[in-house]
Amino acid sequence: MNPEKDFAPLTPNIVRALNDKLYEKRKVAALEIEKLVREFVAQNNTVQIKHVIQTLSQEFALSQHPHSRKGGLIGLAACSIALGKDSGLYLKELIEPVLTCFNDADSRLRYYACEALYNIVKVARGAVLPHFNVLFDGLSKLAADPDPNVKSGSELLDRLLKDIVTESNKFDLVSFIPLLRERIYSNNQYARQFIISWILVLESVPDINLLDYLPEILDGLFQILGDNGKEIRKMCEVVLGEFLKEIKKNPSSVKFAEMANILVIHCQTTDDLIQLTAMCWMREFIQLAGRVMLPYSSGILTAVLPCLAYDDRKKSIKEVANVCNQSLMKLVTPEDDEPDEPRAGQRQADPAPDDALPKQEGTASGGPDGSCDSSFSSGISVFTAASTERAPVTLHLDGIVQVLNCHLSDTAIGMMTRIAVLKWLYHLYIKTPRKMFRHTDSLFPILLQTLSDESDEVILKDLEVLAEIASSPAGQTDDPGPLDGPDFRASHSELQVPTPSRAGLLNTSGTKGLECSPSTPTMNSYFYKFMINLLKRFSSERKLLEVRGPFIIRQLCLLLNAENIFHSMADILLREEDLKFASTMVHALNTILLTSTELFQLRNQLKDLKTLESQNLFCCLYRSWCHNPVTTVSLCFLTQNYRHAYDLIQKFGDLEVTVDFLAEVDKLVQLIECPIFTYLRLQLLDVKNNPYLIKALYGLLMLLPQSSAFQLLSHRLQCVPNPELLQTEDSLKAAPKSQKADSPSIDYAELLQHFEKVQNKHLEVRHQRSGRADHLDRRVVL
Repeated sequence: MNPEKDFAPLTPNIVRALNDKLYEKRKVAALEIEKLVREFVAQNNTVQIKHVIQTLSQEFALSQHPHSRKGGLIGLAACSIALGKDSGLYLKELIEPVLTCFNDADSRLRYYACEALYNIVKVARGAVLPHFNVLFDGLSKLAADPDPNVKSGSELLDRLLKDIVTESNKFDLVSFIPLLRERIYSNNQYARQFIISWILVLESVPDINLLDYLPEILDGLFQILGDNGKEIRKMCEVVLGEFLKEIKKNPSSVKFAEMANILVIHCQTTDDLIQLTAMCWMREFIQLAGRVMLPYSSGILTAVLPCLAYDDRKKSIKEVANVCNQSLMKLVTPEDDEPDEPRAGQRQADPAPDDALPKQEGTASGGPDGSCDSSFSSGISVFTAASTERAPVTLHLDGIVQVLNCHLSDTAIGMMTRIAVLKWLYHLYIKTPRKMFRHTDSLFPILLQTLSDESDEVILKDLEVLAEIASSPAGQTDDPGPLDGPDFRASHSELQVPTPSRAGLLNTSGTKGLECSPSTPTMNSYFYKFMINLLKRFSSERKLLEVRGPFIIRQLCLLLNAENIFHSMADILLREEDLKFASTMVHALNTILLTSTELFQLRNQLKDLKTLESQNLFCCLYRSWCHNPVTTVSLCFLTQNYRHAYDLIQKFGDLEVTVDFLAEVDKLVQLIECPIFTYLRLQLLDVKNNPYLIKALYGLLMLLPQSSAFQLLSHRLQCVPNPELLQTEDSLKAAPKSQKADSPSIDYAELLQHFEKVQNKHLEVRHQRSGRADHLDRRVVL
């Protein structure tokens, strides 16, 4: 510093003392400056006051010499003390040089800057509030200062400033929020602690409504919640808890929509505390805001659904996520569906308008795979939904269905999540069927694929969804659309929808499309499509048919009309080109028909063949059952067509008797001994009226080798009374009970011809296979 320079009105002694390295001498100079400024105040000499402050600022506080800077700081503090209440007129000039010293490399000088600013603020009190942002900015940096003395000094100044803010009603929250939003993303734990403490203070002031600006800082708070410091995490928990209490008290003033995606992001984090807290907030938001949250359903589901599969280690998160899921589901009502029926054959999904699903939602949910981009290094750009609370909320299913479809397609996803997805789909088909059927073609393949799931619970829910699709009136269209999704294109001609015309044995006029009895409910356009694709899946996955086939078909018979299911499957199998699969499938259907308690009513319907409908069903089943000779006989036993059963068994002599064939005869004998055929066994007592039943059973006996089944049937037939009556002429004239005169007649001769025709096809296929095998054997020998 130039000693010859004029620093008036500061005397040379004051100047010399301010530059001294000893604190005591600088303090004496400060007292002289205070006395000098008091005189100027008394004289109302503002020019000299400004000159003194400017000199201390420019020539000392901002000097290159460290001792001069220390002298300038204490001198400015002395000016503030001397000015008293009038210091507010000069605060800008007093504060700015001090704040500059906060960045000084010398820790002692930073400490003196804290001390000087403390004295300035203490005198000015409420007058410093217009300069709060610069003060807060400076303090936020000192909060992370490595020097403990500096940190201690900044804490004293921080407490003083908090007291001033608490006392005042002139705090400018609007201008402060941008700075708070910026500083809240600091990674320094001391700076974070400083931020949290200030939010707590502002939240406690009655005149300051920080809740209005919560969307600006909520993301930062959740990031602080993930701090490594236990104390900071605890403080942040308290802050978030206070905010949530206030939200519950004043839900009408809360900007739920602006915070929805922030919660979605943090519900997907790997930090358990953050995830649990965000999920609790989400639960409250859904319950308090109600339908306001519907536009964000896809993001919410992306976050919530994976949590439902958590184990007991994350039991709390799982329980809260389940409440969120249930609460969100309840928000969807029939009013969300389209008011008018869509045009027949319409399949295109309506795109949601831009303002219904904000673009930020894509960032929050990150897409159907549940990933999200939560990199907020310097802040978060919070979307603003346009008056969602006031405007009517429209449910747009595109995003929701995409998320559900993606989670159902993910084989790595947990069982409970898959069940929840299927419950959602079922709920949407119940509440909004018209909208949902626009998405059915995209959902259908994955729903069929889910039938191969390992869990019975998943399959049950999946079948409920498929049954609802197949039976809902909203699915009835003139054109059912393509039968298969992109992964399920028809590869076999037998799986095309059959034409309505049928070479029936009975009068079938009046039936259209899928033929069913007039007494049964008609399924919609998707029912036949479902049956076709289900059989196709059984054909391509034989293990599915063996392990889960009976379970799936039995459940479908409970959910839908059993007669329609068997009628349609028989229709489709009649056109099946893979004869081996047709035989296997018919055998499976026959076993289900004969043994399942779910089909008790259908068995009773077939037992007497008294009505046109039951005879129509019998003829339909019979034609497909012909793919398997033994099952055809069992169907005749079930329907009490004993004479025709005997005629069929007579034809067995022309068939190729294989081990598999004999095994099926063996199983039929076992079935005859089951409760299902109790009525048949009792009819053996009436030899006169049931001669062909006994002949048919003897025919089976003659087919069997000497085995346990042979012994079983032989012992049963030995119990038949008066066997000599079997050859009487009177017995030939007696009509079997199953063929009463008042029942509509069935052309059994034509049925027998059809049986022979089908069996000839099977024989040709076996011979072709055998010929190819012999040809290969000859090639090997050569």
